Amino acid sequence: MTAGAPRARGSGWSWKPHGRRLPSALASFPATTVSLAATSIGVAGAVLGVCCLRAAARPGGMVSLSGGLLMGIAAFGILPELAGSHGWAGGLGILLLGVALLWLVGRYVYPVCPACSHSHEHELCATSLHGFAMPMALAASVHSFLDGLGIAAAYRESVEGLGTAVLAAVMLHKVPEGLALGVMLRAALPSRAAALAVCVAAEGATFLAALLEALIGPRLGGGWAEYALALAGGSFLYLGFHAAHGDWKRRGSPALPWVGAGVAGAAALQQGLHLLLH
Repeated sequence: MTAGAPRARGSGWSWKPHGRRLPSALASFPATTVSLAATSIGVAGAVLGVCCLRAAARPGGMVSLSGGLLMGIAAFGILPELAGSHGWAGGLGILLLGVALLWLVGRYVYPVCPACSHSHEHELCATSLHGFAMPMALAASVHSFLDGLGIAAAYRESVEGLGTAVLAAVMLHKVPEGLALGVMLRAALPSRAAALAVCVAAEGATFLAALLEALIGPRLGGGWAEYALALAGGSFLYLGFHAAHGDWKRRGSPALPWVGAGVAGAAALQQGLHLLLH
């Protein structure tokens, strides 16, 4: 093959200066399938929250653990990948765009993650939250959409197991997220059936985003995946910080070791995948 000649489709390893790509068979792994698994976990948590209101009201240390994992994946997995293409300042800049988007939604619409918000006490959900269902569902849908977009974009980038790391972080966070969403929507809506329907719609945005990316992503070029990943990574930073902060506000210093464990787990996961794939 002459220098500069195009590589045949499916012919093995491709390479970028900032990271080694996975074999094409893994790079084309259906992100819609794994996003469906993440959606299912969120829906299962929501079902538990709707049906077992008091028992599911406090997800405990998992909120901080998953928050630390989200922040760690953004810092150790997504940011270095963006820095390889845009430099550290540019990579951090576009990552912060995702933080800004989530801040705007949380500030002017509703907290995008019920499990992350320190402004709501879940033990008070026995009191009906009339009027909160639609803003809550909209904000949760934005959150879920960015989760799905992050999974799909990470699998399309396919650098050193980034897709697997992002999927692990999202799936763990889906547990307390789904629980809290189910608890709050059950308190805001008149029936369990209505609460479950809204939960499924909100969590279903995870799968919808991955499906949308699979349909239009290839037409938009490789740059699209990087910006989608940056947007999702920024949301991970925002959600991870608020998860940790919210749990610290509720429980105090016992939450901090869980945050540290999540960040350390993200670093270990990313490094472990890096070593495994080399």
